[in-house]
Amino acid sequence: MIVYVINPGSTSTKLALAEIERGDNPGLPSQLRLKLQKTEVEHSALLTGPLELGGLEADLSAAAADWPAPDAVVAHCGLIGTLNAGAYRVTPELAEWLLTHPNGEHTSNVGAALALSLAESRSVPAYIVDPPDVDELLPEARVSGLAGTERLSRLHTLNARLVARRASHEQGVRFQDARVVVAHLGGSVSVSAFENGRIIDTTGARLDEGPFTPSRAGTLPMHVLIELAYSRPRAELERLLLRESGFVSLTGTADLRELERREKTEGRVKLAADAFAHQVAKNIGAYAAALSARPHAIAVTGGIARWGSVVDRIERRVGWIAPLTVLPGELELEALAEGAGRVLLGLEAVREWSAPPDSDATDSAVSTAADPS
Repeated sequence: MIVYVINPGSTSTKLALAEIERGDNPGLPSQLRLKLQKTEVEHSALLTGPLELGGLEADLSAAAADWPAPDAVVAHCGLIGTLNAGAYRVTPELAEWLLTHPNGEHTSNVGAALALSLAESRSVPAYIVDPPDVDELLPEARVSGLAGTERLSRLHTLNARLVARRASHEQGVRFQDARVVVAHLGGSVSVSAFENGRIIDTTGARLDEGPFTPSRAGTLPMHVLIELAYSRPRAELERLLLRESGFVSLTGTADLRELERREKTEGRVKLAADAFAHQVAKNIGAYAAALSARPHAIAVTGGIARWGSVVDRIERRVGWIAPLTVLPGELELEALAEGAGRVLLGLEAVREWSAPPDSDATDSAVSTAADPS
């Protein structure tokens, strides 16, 4: 199968030609073989609406002009509204819904429209896969300690699901049967519990919970947060918590290569790295406890997964819980390609999206089958 893959970014859009085949293990049907040929199309500004798309549509079409004919086009999707994980067919209505960004602006809101344009020019279907709004939390995982407030499902869904799938396959277990804890360690951090193919609980990835990050504070003691909230304006506090905390606050930099170099000679950098590994390990243990039984695997991904000494610290703390799989960096192009590939190969049924009746709707999708992977 041939799939064109689109991943819009703030100043460039990544494009890939994906060749997808079935794997060799009949017991793990969605363990696919994948080859990617990647390219990138630059653009000058954040994409937020239909007026900016014409030139980029032409640029993407030109970049793929010499590629073999596709069986489908797939794109990263923006803030579509709460729904289940999976691959969704792109319709003109879905593309237009995202371009009007009723759930907030996001660079990838243009992805569905770009995929539909390229797909229509090739007379093939267009898909989106695992939007950021995926919410499959257990009812008890939503409850906070204050009535009227809920914990949210905001994480690196696309990358985390691919990593969970690969970690379960590494242990010889189908994703739909597996229990996996995924720690996505990047510019933002999320730790999530996967059971039977669903994300049943998560720290979240923004102003939610979990470890600190290169520039974000992570979970703070409540008394500290109250003092901060009463001592400065909201915009200033958000800037502090999102951009001026974490490794930046503790060491003066968020540059991981610099930190890796400095930890060998500077005590405060080593202490910060120890603290980060300690917090990640604690959260992995906590989300392992959210599962119904011991996890089959723990997976670490994201840019910080390249920091070998930190990953070693984490593994020493959690290796007794389950085997550790390390998949550094972002694998969004691969995740998009495999999501479309499972549909094309008949391993997973496409989901159909419909606009919610009002802005308070909590589920705007209908599934036609379960994922057998």
